[in-house]
Amino acid sequence: MNVFAEAFAWLFAPEQWQGPNSIPVMLAQHLLYTGISVLIAVLIAVPIGWAIGHTGKGREVAVAFAGAARALPSFGLMILLVLLFGVLQIPAAAVVTFVLLGIPPLLAGAYTGFEAIDRQVIDAARAFGMTRWQLLWKVEVPLGLPLLIAGLRSAALQIIATVTIGAYVGLGGLGAPIIQGIPLNRFDMVLAGAILVAALALLADLLLALAQRASVPAGLRTAPVRGKPQAAASAA
Repeated sequence: MNVFAEAFAWLFAPEQWQGPNSIPVMLAQHLLYTGISVLIAVLIAVPIGWAIGHTGKGREVAVAFAGAARALPSFGLMILLVLLFGVLQIPAAAVVTFVLLGIPPLLAGAYTGFEAIDRQVIDAARAFGMTRWQLLWKVEVPLGLPLLIAGLRSAALQIIATVTIGAYVGLGGLGAPIIQGIPLNRFDMVLAGAILVAALALLADLLLALAQRASVPAGLRTAPVRGKPQAAASAA
């Protein structure tokens, strides 16, 4: 029996779907940390990115921050924050790590979405007498939404991947079979955990890709949707 067959046998064994360490529990833990971290990153990065894109000020600082944040090693950052926060605050330290890694693509997606709008559209909206708030919510936000969701796709995938290593500090999640299986030489567990994480990432990316496509205004849907999962991040 090869390792793939053993991995799927482990995945579908009845004992893996029952109890406090079952796959549903690990999935719920993974989704909980991912959801909280993405939400906090959105609340921080999107308003700042929109402000930068709307006013044209602060872009250099945002680019520098995004570049520096991308250079941070996720595992090393998490261990450092766990040591700084203390062992009693491991979940908080992990969430801060995930948020810091999710902010750069969201920030880039927010302000590049505004920058990509044709200036003639902005001038026409102003010529119709729109106020700054009307321009923001009725023109810039709808037209910039596809690139923002592209940034969200990158952030979500980054966080899903990083939550996996959170099992190393006892957070649980779908990374638990990987972390537990390595020292035991249980490669069926390791591969099964990797399959679960990959499946979750692919599903999340598919759903966000559909959301990105749906976010394109009806009048622009004949043109190709701008921004793949990492388009917003590379735009910085």
